[in-house]
Amino acid sequence: MNTDEFELVEKEQVASYHFPLEEILKSEKEMAARKEAIERANSLGNLEHYKVKIYFADEVSKKRIDTTIWGVTDRAILLKQNVVLPIHRIIKLEI
Repeated sequence: MNTDEFELVEKEQVASYHFPLEEILKSEKEMAARKEAIERANSLGNLEHYKVKIYFADEVSKKRIDTTIWGVTDRAILLKQNVVLPIHRIIKLEI
């Protein structure tokens, strides 16, 4: 994956984006790896306030945020200031 094609945005902007309902990843293996990375990033965020790079896509383009994950639900990750990012639109995390 070429990360140069991702626009760096502020986490506060995420609330204004529209996210399609379709899963962005194609394989079960990719989805399992994403789930594992989210769980690890959530633990690091809660224990050490560790920031991660989150690569995702809305309906317009590919984007990246550098932030701490504060919580995880079955469908979304929770960031500071009640910002919610749907898991099915996350392409990759860099921890």
